[in-house]
Amino acid sequence: MAKTSKIEKNKQRRELVKRFAAKREALLTTANDEALSMEERFEARLKLAELPRNSSPTRIRNRCEMTGRPRAYYRKLGISRVALRDLGSRGMIPGLVKSSW
Repeated sequence: MAKTSKIEKNKQRRELVKRFAAKREALLTTANDEALSMEERFEARLKLAELPRNSSPTRIRNRCEMTGRPRAYYRKLGISRVALRDLGSRGMIPGLVKSSW
């Protein structure tokens, strides 16, 4: 059994979220609709619980695209501070000068 990296797992989660987004949204609106009976709302909650766990958007973690690091993530760049520092030191990011003193 091949071990998948955290980056790949996160990509799979993103795909699952896209695939089940419409179904999840419909079930949530049904479950939260006060006009419906309690049985209908409960049935919608049960169907929502049957969906894959990784299809929930809260399961997606912002990770560095290069290293897979989940901490110190820059959203605009899509990389972590460690990768940013490394690329800046090599001069691979235009306009970024890594200073040291």
